[in-house]
Amino acid sequence: MKGPAQTAKNAALLSCPSCHLLTRKPAAHGRRFSVVCPRCGERLFERKPNSMARTWALVIAAFIFYIPANVLPIMKVTSLGKVQSDTILSGVIYFIKTGLWPIALVIFVASVFVPLLKLFILVYLLISLHVRSKWRPRDRTRLYRITEIIGRWSMVDIYVVTLMVALVKLGALADIEAAPGAIHFAAVVVITIFAAMSFDPRLIWDKMEARHD
Repeated sequence: MKGPAQTAKNAALLSCPSCHLLTRKPAAHGRRFSVVCPRCGERLFERKPNSMARTWALVIAAFIFYIPANVLPIMKVTSLGKVQSDTILSGVIYFIKTGLWPIALVIFVASVFVPLLKLFILVYLLISLHVRSKWRPRDRTRLYRITEIIGRWSMVDIYVVTLMVALVKLGALADIEAAPGAIHFAAVVVITIFAAMSFDPRLIWDKMEARHD
């Protein structure tokens, strides 16, 4: 029978997260202590320190900010003295009513669906580690890669608001301002990006190695 695959951890090597150089781990090196990459100077760890605790904290914070991000108005429009405030969902509904459903779909997917999807994926991965699941580690690793790829696209609404605020400045005739919802939404996007960065997918495979011990 084939034995467990050789890994950097088994070979006492540390991988640099910046330049990906493999460095021999000192004999006295422990999980809580770091060494420095000889090529770029980045701190090296066998696994990201407190990865699960940090990711949990960031995910919970993102869920907290997600509620006001969707309840509070994201943009305030003043036109001929009339003020109108719109949330993300009210903007989606407006585009649907005006027949611009492709724009509505893009905003809904990027600003409502994607942040929730990313958070639920991270929650699932964290729970799977807590219960020491060995189910389909390759698929779980793919899920993690999805959270890294799709996270940045959630900023579509913020880009739109920023451009409109910068372009529409007509005094009493028309004016657009960013509302509190935009700040909360930006916080959700940034926090989820950091949550994905703090999660260490190698922990998924550590459970598989333990099965072969």
